[in-house]
Amino acid sequence: MRLGYLGPAGTFSEEALRASADLAAAELVPFASIYDTVMAVQAGAVDRALVPIENALEGAVHATLDAIAIEAPEVEIVGETVLPIRNCLIARAAIELGEIQAVVSHPQPLGQCARFLRSELPGVTVRAATSTAEAVRIVVESREPWAALGPRLAADLYGGVVLRDGVDDDPDNATRFVWVARAGEAGERASRRVDAAEWKTSIVFAGAGDRSPGWLVRCLSEFAFRGVNLTKIESRPRRGRLGHYLFLIDLDGHAASRPVEEAIAGLRSHCEEVRVLGTYPAA
Repeated sequence: MRLGYLGPAGTFSEEALRASADLAAAELVPFASIYDTVMAVQAGAVDRALVPIENALEGAVHATLDAIAIEAPEVEIVGETVLPIRNCLIARAAIELGEIQAVVSHPQPLGQCARFLRSELPGVTVRAATSTAEAVRIVVESREPWAALGPRLAADLYGGVVLRDGVDDDPDNATRFVWVARAGEAGERASRRVDAAEWKTSIVFAGAGDRSPGWLVRCLSEFAFRGVNLTKIESRPRRGRLGHYLFLIDLDGHAASRPVEEAIAGLRSHCEEVRVLGTYPAA
């Protein structure tokens, strides 16, 4: 089993993967971006991958939403896991905070630690990296007085020094990750056992009527009238169509349960595009 994740080694994605999978017979394959990770699943280069989709402080991970909903139609969500996040401020060597000239990290941790950066490192240049581990690697290899935001695991791997531990704006910071596989390859594990407390379903939908009054309400009412609980809703631009959007929803229940199945059928009457992105055991 080849399992993909956002690399290099030492990212929160790797931490989540190691915490949620039996790796005894698995090969871990790091990728340079979330897009590359998801597309590797579609291409069959890896069997599954774990990618971040939502953070408690920064919200949706748009790169994941766009990859799954737009770029990879042959990929589906087959599971989820939640990882508590604890960002560290990491440098090449022990230095005072006042000496730091730049902080490097993935955009998500930069947002998750924004209050710390404003209060403790005002005026410091912020630089984006493709991942937290890559940020740590850049900082450790640089001779500049820089620091990175990332996991302690990355500091241990690349020889960095933790200047501050737990610099997140909220101690309850956590990220939800989803397992993705090629559509249909999850097999009967997503059986017709449809207890709403045990399953979650993710859907993307869009329609030309999305600018008419009440269109979105009518779409969502298909679920409300049947007692289906929506746990999340996001919108993303519909490529090449300014002012039109894709809507992504998560809901409680299995796609094969009668209320959810009927709600999805009703949704299709309002939309040009409806796709179930996955039905999977809830974390």
